Amino acid sequence: MKLTLYQVDAFTAEVFGGNPAAVCILDHTLEEGLMQRIAQENNLAETAFVIPHGDGYHIRWFTPEVEVALCGHATLASAFVLFNYFKYNTNTVRFISNQSGELRVTKEQDGWLTLDFPSDHISQVKEDTALIEAIGLIPNRIYKGATDYLLIYNSQLEIEKISPNFHLLHQLDCRGIIVSAPGDSVDFVSRFFAPQCGIPEDPVTGSAHTTLIPYWARQLGKASMTAMQLSKRKGTLKCTYLGERVKISGQAALYLKGEIEI
Repeated sequence: MKLTLYQVDAFTAEVFGGNPAAVCILDHTLEEGLMQRIAQENNLAETAFVIPHGDGYHIRWFTPEVEVALCGHATLASAFVLFNYFKYNTNTVRFISNQSGELRVTKEQDGWLTLDFPSDHISQVKEDTALIEAIGLIPNRIYKGATDYLLIYNSQLEIEKISPNFHLLHQLDCRGIIVSAPGDSVDFVSRFFAPQCGIPEDPVTGSAHTTLIPYWARQLGKASMTAMQLSKRKGTLKCTYLGERVKISGQAALYLKGEIEI
C-alpha cells in the first residue's frame, strides 16, 4: 500500500518556521493502530489523517504517542494541502472530528487561512506546588481548561526565560501546560509544553489558542488580537474572539511531498 504524505510548516510564511505537520489525504479509512505507527514514524508533533465525508472531510490527529482531541496547526496544514494540491473549489473546508465536532478553515483574500474552532472554558485554580516546581517560575494566576493548564506571567521576557523540568511536567495530569504574558510587539505571547503527548515543547499550538484567545480578549477588552508563540521556530497568529467560537489565522508553507510505502 502506498500513501501520499505532505509535510507542511504551519503558522509561518516560510519553511523551517512555525510548526511542522504531516498530512495524509486518504480515500479509505486506515486501522487506528496503523495511523498511530505512521505518526510515530513521522516523529512530528502531529500527523493528520483526512478522508472525504459528505460535503467535507473527517479528520483525526496523532502525536508520536497518542491520538489527540484537537490540533490546530495540523488542521491548518490539511486545509493548505486541500486548497493547493487537490483543487478544492470553495474558500472554506469543513472538517468533522469525532472528539471536537465541526471545524472550518477559510482561505482569506490575503492568502491567510482561518481556523474556526470552539472556545475553551477555563476556571482559576489554586496554586499547585507540583506544577510550579515543574515550570520553575511562580505565575500570577493559574487556570485549567478542558485539557491544559494556563499560567499567566507579567512579561514576554519571563516567558522566554522559562526552562521547565520535563521529567516533572510528564507526571502532571493534563495534556499540556500553556505559559503566557503580554507581548512586546503583539498582544500576547505564549509557549506550550506537552511531554505527556511526546512533545516536550510544541513550536506553535493552534488548539492552545482556543484557551488563550478567550482569556486575553477579556483581559485586554478587545476581540481582535495578534499573538506569537515563542518557541525556537516561532509562529505568528491573528486571533478573533467570538464568544463560543474563536478564529485563529495563519499562513503555511509546503516542505515536502513524498510517498509512504507500507
